Amino acid sequence: MPNARQNTTTAADRRNWATLLVLPALIPAVFVVVGGVGAAALQSLGLMPLAGPVRLSVDAYTGQSGDLIRALGLSLALAVASTVIAAVVGVGTALLIVGGRRCGRIVALTSAATVTVPHLVGAAAVGLLLADSGVLARVFGVPAELWPSLVGGPWWVAVVAEYAWKESAFIGLVVAGTLLTRVARFDEAAAMLGAGRWNRFRFVMLPLALPALAISSTIAFVYTLGSYEVAWLLGRTYPEPLAVMALRLFNSVTLTARPEAAAAGVLTALVSFLIVGLCFWALRRTAVWR
Repeated sequence: MPNARQNTTTAADRRNWATLLVLPALIPAVFVVVGGVGAAALQSLGLMPLAGPVRLSVDAYTGQSGDLIRALGLSLALAVASTVIAAVVGVGTALLIVGGRRCGRIVALTSAATVTVPHLVGAAAVGLLLADSGVLARVFGVPAELWPSLVGGPWWVAVVAEYAWKESAFIGLVVAGTLLTRVARFDEAAAMLGAGRWNRFRFVMLPLALPALAISSTIAFVYTLGSYEVAWLLGRTYPEPLAVMALRLFNSVTLTARPEAAAAGVLTALVSFLIVGLCFWALRRTAVWR
């Protein structure tokens, strides 16, 4: 009993010490996030106007409810499509990196270099690659009028491609780090017991890498949901995602559009918080997390 009590106390001390180490970085982040979202919420409700009297109102939400719903649906569709593709490609990238061969090292270096590329530069590169007068159209000799509308088209192909390319490198590196540290010995034990590659991937590697995959995919999803530069450069003018709508309304010459811009930002933040909460709720119910 004394040993068990001592071990419990030691584990609690470790958690308390870890919490103290995180606080210097956590407090400023919470202050900025809560302060920013709170100020945007007050502005969207008419309680912190730039012009006019202070008056509680939901006109910023109801006045453009149709556009808000359309923008939210488009933002979620773009985030889901790009995150799913990035997660699948990222897992494959991680498996190549973990393989340890020359190809894996090249993939690791390429992924690390891809992560450092700003999204605005990546969007410009994807636009030059997929446009009707871009590199691919010229390589394949397809006239501009016959080339599909990948940039600024109805299916937002270029936007999804850019986000999936960039975020797959990030997810691949995170998952590869987990596989190299936690899963290697279990994979070797399963191989010694006669498990094939598919069974080792399905029953050993994927379950143990699931927390890292879920967290990195959630980060990619939230970033895609709140990012505006790629959709603004490669997407259509209408309909527009929430982030692009918020930026357009914020830069409007009409100051009365600021509450509507704040409403779009608040809606984006609420959806992001919801997705993050669902991710951690699901992870805490898994055996690997416990």
